[in-house]
Amino acid sequence: MKQEFLDETDLKLLDALQHDATLSNVALAERFKISPPTCLRRVKRLTDEGWIERQIAVLNADKLGAALGHGLTSLVEVTLDAQGAEHLDAFEQRAIADESVQQCWRVSPGPDFVLVVQAVDMPDYLAITQRLLTQDANVRNVKAFFATKRAKFTSTWPVLRSS
Repeated sequence: MKQEFLDETDLKLLDALQHDATLSNVALAERFKISPPTCLRRVKRLTDEGWIERQIAVLNADKLGAALGHGLTSLVEVTLDAQGAEHLDAFEQRAIADESVQQCWRVSPGPDFVLVVQAVDMPDYLAITQRLLTQDANVRNVKAFFATKRAKFTSTWPVLRSS
């Protein structure tokens, strides 16, 4: 898939959509003073070329947690005993397949992975650790941090340069 150069209008469209993906094509076109067909073509190209990975709804964690009991967020550092590519890939595949793992990052230096794990409560967290960490003989060390407050959460990228 050929990736094109991003001009200022592309960057403005990406910035607007990452803040509010519900904006209509007409609203985007008006905002950036381009025609609706041009806007539609640009957004389609940005999507086809992979600049826009997907459009999602970001749920309110506090409301959802209160309603469903999803009350335990942990950041988990995982160090593997063997770090060969096949071992890293195998752990990564298990982690990303688990619904409780919201994010999985390979990191360096330090641990091999940092996971963001969402659990209903501590017994659920323990079940997750049994499933992902304890049963794997290749996991050498685990260090978990439990969130007490989410002060900021965003999925946006700073695509527009400040003047």
